[in-house]
Amino acid sequence: MKKDLLKLLGMTREEILLILDTADRLKAEHKAGKKHDFPAGKTLAMIFSKNSTRTRVSFETGIYQLGGHGIFLSSADSQLGRGEPIQDTARVLSRYCDCIMIRTYEQEEVETLARYATVPVINGLTDFEHPCQVLADFMTIREYKKRLEGLKICYIGDGNNMANSIIAGGLTCGMDVSVACPEGYRPDPKILEFAEVQTFAKFELTVSPAQAAKNADVVFTDVWASMGQEKETAQRMKAFQGYQVNDELMALCNPGCMVQHCLPAHRGEEITEKVFEDHANEIFDEAENRLHVQKAIMYLLMGGK
Repeated sequence: MKKDLLKLLGMTREEILLILDTADRLKAEHKAGKKHDFPAGKTLAMIFSKNSTRTRVSFETGIYQLGGHGIFLSSADSQLGRGEPIQDTARVLSRYCDCIMIRTYEQEEVETLARYATVPVINGLTDFEHPCQVLADFMTIREYKKRLEGLKICYIGDGNNMANSIIAGGLTCGMDVSVACPEGYRPDPKILEFAEVQTFAKFELTVSPAQAAKNADVVFTDVWASMGQEKETAQRMKAFQGYQVNDELMALCNPGCMVQHCLPAHRGEEITEKVFEDHANEIFDEAENRLHVQKAIMYLLMGGK
């Protein structure tokens, strides 16, 4: 693997599958009560500019289960909140810690952190991509469907960091990807440029949720207004009417179609209560797999055998 995990865009299929295979092994070891073969005493610095439940708990639990220690740093806890340049923080934390995870807004902040850090950097979320989440989604899909290549996955909703990561990672892994977004809420141009030139699988971008969902094996969705977009909520509620994952939409999918949601879910908006509960096992297996995928990433980046 490369030194860092910053985004799925640009990763190879082999790199993604290595993470998933390692996550499967670590999950099995953990369930069996076996100790992981990982150097003891590693330290993970966790920088949070955005609030979190799953990212913080899964990373902090994961490094502990590997035999290391996580240090939580919010903007209020660190000098970043008082204006210290990210490159200075990178060089300081590199001298204290073995790995840095950051959950923030701008992708460039993560890229700069990685450029100046001498230890591995993991993107816990940016506005551009959410790679750890989508790797956990792919792990869950493999558990249920036994494969990735050849499946059709669709995403319904905002062309946000989740859509970007699903497109980049899904196509790279050989899955056909169909995305339905309203006009004005399309995925990032860099992602669409990649989708247009890649030769791994079929890609479709449409304004029609029904067209995107036709013959899908997995349906993804996300909230209509993410963190930092609260002022746009009323506007987005209007724009995304008709982009709900409901029984009518699921009827267009293949039998046994899965539903994945990165959580938290706004039942009654992007997904109905009924569809959410019908697929709750898949969704919460997906949430659990954040732990196992992130352990695999840390394992591979910090010297596991």
